Amino acid sequence: MSAIRLAAVLIGFAAVTAEAGPREATKLWETAGFKNPESALFDPEAGVVYVSNVNGEGTVKDGNGFISKISPDGKVVEMEWVSGLDGPKGLARVGGKLYVSDIDKLAEIDIASGKVVKRYDAKDAKFLNDVAADAAGNVYVSDMLTNTIWRLSNGTFEVFLKDDKLEGPNGLLVEGDTLLVGAWGVMTDGMATKVPGHLKVVSLKDKNITPHGDGSPIGNLDGLEPFGDGAYLVSDWIAGKVIRIGRKGKARVLADLGQGTADLGYDPKTATAFIPQMKTGVVYGFKVE
Repeated sequence: MSAIRLAAVLIGFAAVTAEAGPREATKLWETAGFKNPESALFDPEAGVVYVSNVNGEGTVKDGNGFISKISPDGKVVEMEWVSGLDGPKGLARVGGKLYVSDIDKLAEIDIASGKVVKRYDAKDAKFLNDVAADAAGNVYVSDMLTNTIWRLSNGTFEVFLKDDKLEGPNGLLVEGDTLLVGAWGVMTDGMATKVPGHLKVVSLKDKNITPHGDGSPIGNLDGLEPFGDGAYLVSDWIAGKVIRIGRKGKARVLADLGQGTADLGYDPKTATAFIPQMKTGVVYGFKVE
């Protein structure tokens, strides 16, 4: 992957629909030096942002991957806080544990010690990606290459849902009794898609899958965060865009950071988005208002 930093950041607003929403995304800071950063998670309890670094190819078990800790204003607290991972991607916190997907395993990290205390095998998984947790502490993990959602519940890590209707599940978010899924789209050649993905809604009770909105294509979705008033903040990895999706599924582009814009985190109290850029090794802080 290229280490060339972006020469400029295009910050803008593209009115895809007439739906009201945020009109401006302002860059607050950018911090370089990361190694293919894939996911950023804001931890309000610890007052830090965790950043997963693939540090190589996302499917290679090379032991190069690590987790960084930075402050909400972009200062590096500890670049290699947790090391010895392979291709770490999505992150979720449950109590004193941080969970990170790692190709075909889910790693459990003790936050107090910064140590990996357990690894859960996902048999036949190919590309574990985003991670999300529900109010009961169950942890959900997407495998976008096999159209599968895994779940860790009461110490057992097993397939929760496998269905081609998921269309390359990537970003995950639990809201009440539903699981929101940011679909990449149906892949045709490698990671390419003829039709980009959109948000999907999965019932945690009966596993029924429905589109959010009318199901119109939005992008190759990666990060997925709640954005208030029934809206969501998502990233499109291929197009490199940060997008607001309204309660009815309408999309507005807020920023364009180039291909590789990955799994963003968000702090609603400060309206700050933390956005990793895998190709340039930069993490951005944006205020969206």
